[in-house]
Amino acid sequence: MKAAGRPVIGFGAGEPDFPTPDYVVEAAVAAANDPAMHKYTANKGLPELRKAIAEKTLRDSGYEVDPNTQILVTNGGKQAVFQAFAAVVDPGDEVLLPAPYWTSYPEAIALAGGTTVEVFAGTDQGYKVTVDQLEAARTDKTKALLFCSPSNPTGAVYTPEEATAIGQWALEHGIWVLTDEIYEHLLYDDVETVHIAKLVPELQNQTIVMNGVAKTYAMTGWRVGWMIGPADVISAAANFQSHLTSNVCNVAQKAALAAVSGNLDAVFEMREAFDRRRRKMVEIASEINGFTVPTPQGAFYVFASVEGLIGTQVAGVQINSSADLAEVILNEAEVAAVPGEAFGSPGYLRFSYALSDEDLIEGMNRVKKLINGAN
Repeated sequence: MKAAGRPVIGFGAGEPDFPTPDYVVEAAVAAANDPAMHKYTANKGLPELRKAIAEKTLRDSGYEVDPNTQILVTNGGKQAVFQAFAAVVDPGDEVLLPAPYWTSYPEAIALAGGTTVEVFAGTDQGYKVTVDQLEAARTDKTKALLFCSPSNPTGAVYTPEEATAIGQWALEHGIWVLTDEIYEHLLYDDVETVHIAKLVPELQNQTIVMNGVAKTYAMTGWRVGWMIGPADVISAAANFQSHLTSNVCNVAQKAALAAVSGNLDAVFEMREAFDRRRRKMVEIASEINGFTVPTPQGAFYVFASVEGLIGTQVAGVQINSSADLAEVILNEAEVAAVPGEAFGSPGYLRFSYALSDEDLIEGMNRVKKLINGAN
């Protein structure tokens, strides 16, 4: 539609709209001019980067890891997610997956031979599952739990008490916890970051952390992530990666080194802009008929329930699903949002606020005009 000249405003992007910080780019330029970076390097990641990730983990998460045996640098956070599931999930194993969830999780579970068991939490729970729900879904085939806070797509953040309870439950039942912490620094309203391996130290022997520089430092295209976990799991994943991709691009690794070893000033500047946009988006979305909009406390998404519009008509079109609504909004308001079906949660729409303030206000007001004018 954009190619045809239509002024579509997209709310689907799962990446910051800011450029990578200058000092990170400069580190990459220097690396590109270093002949040593033109060769193969250690499959597990540059030693200096693994050391910096360990130091960053102590600084941000509050616990120590061995950079030589417990860290594996991957081609983006997505490879870390896939390799984490591949390392611990065998055919027939069940993985508990809180929904709404990021669309790639069930695919990674399936590729590892596992079976996804969805555990749904809606707006009434702030999109956060409880221990009681997890226990009700647990069977003798349950091998792992995916834990993501702050969440994509909801922006929900578990409290330390909630995360501790989940961690203790997993420890009691011998369940692996695969925790995706890619949005750890994008938090608002003075909420605390939760690192389940810090809150329940005994769980560290059955926890794999997936993280990366993509969201925090606006480096989605650089493709640098990492896994942190027990030495035997990291060794297995490293062996697998040696046959799959070998080392991550050295220039990108040097850029990531500059990012994780530096301060968080640039991150906090981006977070301030995200916070401003978050509040504006919630304000406008809450005025749209049929929308229920919990205020997200992390990441850069608003996940709105549109169940109140199912069964109605918008612009003369019968709405039988959130996918139908997303299509009508695209065609009539020229606004692109992602329907909840992509996240295992029909009846919802995800709007990213990783776009300019002007486009955000214009786009949300288009949706408001379309819906409120039709109902």
